[in-house]
Amino acid sequence: MSNLLVTGGAGFIGANFIHYWMSTYPQDKVVVLDALTYAGNKANLESVAENANFYFCQGNICDTHLVETLLKENRIDTLVHFAAESHVDRSISGPDAFIETNIIGTHSLLKAAKKVWLDEGINKDNHRFHHVSTDEVYGTLGPEDPAFSETTPYAPNSPYSASKAASDHLVRAYHHTYGLKVTTSNCSNNYGPYHFPEKLIPLIITNILQNKPLPVYGDGQQIRDWLYVEDHAIGIDLVIKKGCLGECYNLGGINEWKNIDIVKLICNSINEEFIKDTKLADRFPQAKMAQQGRCGDLIKFVTDRAGHDRRYAIDPSKSLENLGYKPKFSFESGINKTIKWFLTNENWWKNSR
Repeated sequence: MSNLLVTGGAGFIGANFIHYWMSTYPQDKVVVLDALTYAGNKANLESVAENANFYFCQGNICDTHLVETLLKENRIDTLVHFAAESHVDRSISGPDAFIETNIIGTHSLLKAAKKVWLDEGINKDNHRFHHVSTDEVYGTLGPEDPAFSETTPYAPNSPYSASKAASDHLVRAYHHTYGLKVTTSNCSNNYGPYHFPEKLIPLIITNILQNKPLPVYGDGQQIRDWLYVEDHAIGIDLVIKKGCLGECYNLGGINEWKNIDIVKLICNSINEEFIKDTKLADRFPQAKMAQQGRCGDLIKFVTDRAGHDRRYAIDPSKSLENLGYKPKFSFESGINKTIKWFLTNENWWKNSR
């Protein structure tokens, strides 16, 4: 039995991790710390809110004293750190929040963990600080370059990725300097339920249902490796249970797609959904192009964003060989589950905008 503190647990990936963990380990206690900024939503946790082993605390990870209190009062032995500002566009227009949350916030958590677990000796020999990072810290790849491995040098190209790279280094330093028991995972692009509508896949789905343009940056040829969010949760579980202290593990979907091809796939899939289920036209009267099987007509190429990385790709060989990690969802099965979730949960995404 474990006692977990999950930061950012009301966000997209954090909430999916909560659902996975509480279903897989119902005996464990899970405490969520979330500031409930624009992307945090308590509705993401409604299905577990009444569970006696679940506790929600609204607060900021930069509040070191609050973190210390939560660690002590709940005898936390495992801290899983998702809380982050994560939208690249927002980091370009307003980088300060990314520095505050991703760097200073991570350092606040590390200070609290060191004080409680090491200095005060609470769970000194039985603790884990798991830091969730991103493939964007590695920079960008050319079309023929090998995928990012754990030994790829860091070369972040946006304020967001630079702030995450800094937080990765802080976590590593607290292990090597103080002996804090840490692990880090760097994941590729996630998708799935509860995905905030500003990101590519949920934006395309929800814009189609409202007959809005589908913005595609530049020529749409940017390539990303996509990971269904439940596969990410399974990967983190494996890193926590089997990962070596102080090491990093790449978690990827082995699934590279061009942005424009993803948009076209979603368009075709929603066209098919509207053909199969005639009631969708009544539920989504605004979705005129979907009703006509012409979602692709909504695609609109827009000016590329500054510093847009051309390609990301994760090599998860280390996780596969050392942890037994392997994604169980194909992109086709994952995207179908995601589309059906957004079709079924209209109130959620309308209230999240």
